[in-house]
Amino acid sequence: MQQALPYKDCLPTTTSSNGGATTTAANSSITKLVAENPVVVFARSGCCMCHVVKLLLQGHGVNPTMFDINEQNEAATIEEFSKIIDNPEEKADRPPPPFPAVFVGGNFFGGLDEVMAAHISGELVPLLRKAGALWL
Repeated sequence: MQQALPYKDCLPTTTSSNGGATTTAANSSITKLVAENPVVVFARSGCCMCHVVKLLLQGHGVNPTMFDINEQNEAATIEEFSKIIDNPEEKADRPPPPFPAVFVGGNFFGGLDEVMAAHISGELVPLLRKAGALWL
């Protein structure tokens, strides 16, 4: 059975300075995690809705990468999400991502509502295939 990755275990403790702007390696590790995995679910520890998304995806044959978020690192994670979301115009209008926050194919897909709506409409499986999360 797959285990969730605790947020603190993925974060290097070093920071680097680039021309006056300081960036932490955490930003790049989350960006790298999202880019390298077809489906990534950022979930609050013990959240039942996060568990529902995980079970739904596993029911389709997808083994999502789970990333646990707790109260101490939630604000930092939300800030990092805003840097990952592609469209700059959407960033201004979009509220912080809900948890679970689901990334499919390197792009922010949404939370429980979007995943369930795509499942009910039949759009979820083709999207997962396109992202490389499903082989059949």
